[in-house]
Amino acid sequence: MQDLLVAAALFVAAFLLGSVPWGLIISKVFYHTDLREHGSGNIGTTNAIRTMGKVGGYAVFVLDFGKGLLSGVLAWWFSWQFLPGGGLAPDALVSYDTLLAVAFLGCVWGHIFSPWLGFKGGKGIAVAVGCLFVTFGWVGACLELLIFIVLVVATKRVSIGSIAAALSCPFFSLYYFWGDWIAVALCTLAGLTVVWAHRENIKRLRAGTESRIGDKKKA
Repeated sequence: MQDLLVAAALFVAAFLLGSVPWGLIISKVFYHTDLREHGSGNIGTTNAIRTMGKVGGYAVFVLDFGKGLLSGVLAWWFSWQFLPGGGLAPDALVSYDTLLAVAFLGCVWGHIFSPWLGFKGGKGIAVAVGCLFVTFGWVGACLELLIFIVLVVATKRVSIGSIAAALSCPFFSLYYFWGDWIAVALCTLAGLTVVWAHRENIKRLRAGTESRIGDKKKA
């Protein structure tokens, strides 16, 4: 029972961490505008770069990436602080890997369904990548990034790289968490949620109207 309470507490902590809308905060504090009123209306990195330029946009990326990375650190801390043997015991009800997946899902959901924005938010890519540097380790996270970068370069569409990276998440989780089916299920749910957050992009891709990198803004 205690292990389940630890997992629940971690989920809440990661959710609240993920819910901090850095895109909106930076746009209002430093640019005196509301990021949601420009471009796609999204508070994530892509719209931030288009609206505030590279400095503001990259700042949003770093902060969103950072809260994802911190959620993974929280999972590590919760494990060693509250679980017997740090969650590494073979008979543990909730394992260290499970807590990594709990933090991953919590932070991604907090970002996409931020309670401070009426349970709306970003699309979860920067946050997810930050999480994965702890969840899958640097090799798995870099492979996810490689998928993203290759497809963005090949197609000139950020959304295609983002969706492909999210869809690959369940397969990476099978490799890293084989046997811990709860962790696999949570990582799969997180990846599918990111795909869901790109539903408007998917509609535009199907219609052939999705913008490419370098496209001029419409007047």
